Amino acid sequence: MKEVFHIISDGSCDLPDDYVAENNVTVVPFYVAFNDGVYFKEKQGMSVREFYQKMVDEPKNFPKSSMPSVQDYVDAFMPFVEEGTPVVCICITSKFSGSEQSARVARQMVLEDYPDALIEVIDARINTVLQGLYTVEAVRLRDEGVPFEEAVQRLLDVRSTGRIFFTIGSMDYLRINGRIGKVATLATSRLGIRPVITLKDGEIFPSGIGRARKKTVNKSLELLLNYVKEVKATPKDYELVIGYGYDIEEAKEWRREIIIRLAEIGFSIHEAAIRLWQIGAAISVHTGPYALGVAILKHA
Repeated sequence: MKEVFHIISDGSCDLPDDYVAENNVTVVPFYVAFNDGVYFKEKQGMSVREFYQKMVDEPKNFPKSSMPSVQDYVDAFMPFVEEGTPVVCICITSKFSGSEQSARVARQMVLEDYPDALIEVIDARINTVLQGLYTVEAVRLRDEGVPFEEAVQRLLDVRSTGRIFFTIGSMDYLRINGRIGKVATLATSRLGIRPVITLKDGEIFPSGIGRARKKTVNKSLELLLNYVKEVKATPKDYELVIGYGYDIEEAKEWRREIIIRLAEIGFSIHEAAIRLWQIGAAISVHTGPYALGVAILKHA
């Protein structure tokens, strides 16, 4: 059966491979490289797990990333344009990457030859596993048969509800790869300081600091609880996911704690309802191997 529309996302979405395959989503990968300067497509040169292991084993070998090219997006669009299927393309916040611009240029190139093609490029204003949740919402709308134009509008309407509350192992990766931004106001030069960061409206904001990992993880959870109370979120209306880097066991333990604390404020949810998704290589370039966070998004 022909799709109502096809969903494309750049690799920032960090969706598991099995989800992508089972739900017919096209992912346009970023390029990543270590100090040898040889770029390869994420997941194609080495697995995400291997990428993290190299970061852990070689802590001074800071990797870097590069956005998908215009041609990458043209190649992704064309099979669906040629069959007359509308396309919804979801890209990482434009404040972090030029991926969305590459997609828009590709769209214009395609429209020159196929002026009737329907391609909507969305600046998600979010990234990583939160972008993954956003893409899952697009899948849900598609599978429910929601028309293209309505689905796009509903996706745009919920963009501003997305939040990630997270901590990282150190500031080094954000600093070296130029993604500190407003977080630069933190005491980055103080040995052992770990930040707590909020991602909203396409930017990252400092939300606290701590020396102990437990303290910054707890602060991230407190930020989630405050947001749930602020927007009066319910499990029916909002979806959560935990994003983790190298250590899945830490993520599992944190999920159990999150469920207990959410229940205390009336947000009762089963463990399986909060999925654990590994943050991909392209994002880990900026967050390092020890990122841990929780994302929340309202259903479209």
